[in-house]
This record gives sequence, C-alpha cells and structure tokens, in this order.
Amino acid sequence: MKYIVLVVLILVGTVTFSQEVLDAQKVNYNDARNNKGKMFAYWGWNRGHFSASDITFKGEDYSFTLKDVKSIDKPKPFGIYYFKLDELTNPQTNFRIGYFFKENYTISLGVDHMKYVMRNDQAVSINGNINTGGDFDGTYNNDEIVLTKDFLLFEHTDGLNYVNVEVSRFDNLDNWLKFPIKNIDINLTEGVGVGVLYPKTNTTLLGKERYDEFHVSGYGISAHVGLNITFFKHFFIQSNLKVGYINMGDIRTTANKTDSASQSFTFLENMYVFGAKFNLTKN
Repeated sequence: MKYIVLVVLILVGTVTFSQEVLDAQKVNYNDARNNKGKMFAYWGWNRGHFSASDITFKGEDYSFTLKDVKSIDKPKPFGIYYFKLDELTNPQTNFRIGYFFKENYTISLGVDHMKYVMRNDQAVSINGNINTGGDFDGTYNNDEIVLTKDFLLFEHTDGLNYVNVEVSRFDNLDNWLKFPIKNIDINLTEGVGVGVLYPKTNTTLLGKERYDEFHVSGYGISAHVGLNITFFKHFFIQSNLKVGYINMGDIRTTANKTDSASQSFTFLENMYVFGAKFNLTKN
C-alpha cells in the first residue's frame, strides 16, 4: 500500500508542478470553479465510532454468539510516523483519488483505514456451545461471560479496511455565504459509497494460535457530508463526516479455514484530509 501511495503522490506532485509551469506560460486552463475533467487526490486521518454488535464464532468444535459486543478505535498519538512512508498505516488513515466527470460530480476510489478493537473484560451474553477440551467448554443459553484475554482477543487493527467507490457532489458556497476571498473557495460536498472490507484481523480465540492475516470479509455502504476549502485553485483541506453499515460474514480467526466469525455494525467516521486537484486537459 505504501508504494501505491508514494507513486500516486509523485504523480500528483508532477502533474501539479507541470500545471504551474504552464500557467506561468499563460496557458488558459479552467479556473477553480470549473471542475469538469479535473482529478483530485487526498490523504488524511480519521477517528471511528462503532455500534455494539453480535459476533458469531464457528468451528469444528464450537459455535457460539456473543451479544452486543462493544468496541473502540485505536488512534495513535500524533508523531513523525504520520508522515513516514514505512509507517503510513500505523495511524488511522484515509486515501482517495477521484475524477470530476461533471461540473459538480465526482467518482472516486479510496481506502478508509479504520481500526476496530473489541473491549476486553466486558460482560456480555453468550449463546451456543464450546467443546474444545478447555476451561470454557459448555452449552450456553443467554449466560453471562466476561471477555477475558484467555477467552478472546479480537481486533481489526491493520485494519478495518473499507475499500470503496464513492459518487459525490460539490457545491461552491462563496456566493451563498457572501464570503468571497481571493484564491480561496469554500465548498460543500456530500455523497454515497459502496465497497468491500479487507481487514487484517488480529485474533486469539479459546487458546488457539494467534491469527493475523488480510482477508476479504464482507461489504459496506456509506454516506458522507463534508466541508472543502480550496486554496490557489489546486490545494485543499477537507473535513468529512461519514456514516455507514458494515457486514462481514467471513472473518478469518485461526489458521484453520473451518474457523470463522461474522458480525455487522454501523459506524460513524470523522476524517481530516489534505490534497490537490489538477487538470488533465486544456480548455
């Protein structure tokens, strides 16, 4: 992923630099409010909030469901690794590249790299049966169990990767806000998205060996609204609020392919990004 990001950032920088050179030679391009035909890319960071969810675990010698499991995200304190290529995915990040196919509409592809951590030591209800020859064997019927680390560690921390396509609308607000400032444009953006979940799930279940591998696990849908501030035609900062639904029906939990988990939940994500937009063609 870091090499893809590096290539895209180099391309964005190269195209933007070439654009400035051509502008200096008085080549007429669309102004900042004529968007059709432009591309954009952004990078930034997020915080995630998740609803409680039922998680079902199945294997050869167990099948049980944990009810209303609570979780949190896993933000990293701000540091230099936020900008180091070999550590780009340590924080919770967002990357997207897109195209204005109409004046006010974009289509884009991106990755919302969220992180999901089940809270340990919470008490939840359990239904089902376990027959692994361990301390947790039994048949459960709405019994209470405490999610100790000996019983379960469960997190999507590298991460809860929502790879999605979005269609969005952009509207310039300068006139409506009566806030015209030279070289600054204020835009409202809203849109919808759909995609797949490609998490790297870190799991230790019922004393089995820890498992932590990428796996396509399900799908998601989402909607967002955001505020975009563009400077000098090409550069912008943007804040988005995104809500969505995630359904993961095939989560890998151990090295044994017969072991799996499933869950679904809603999420709220707030993100802060910076990026650039640039022309592909002349007028």
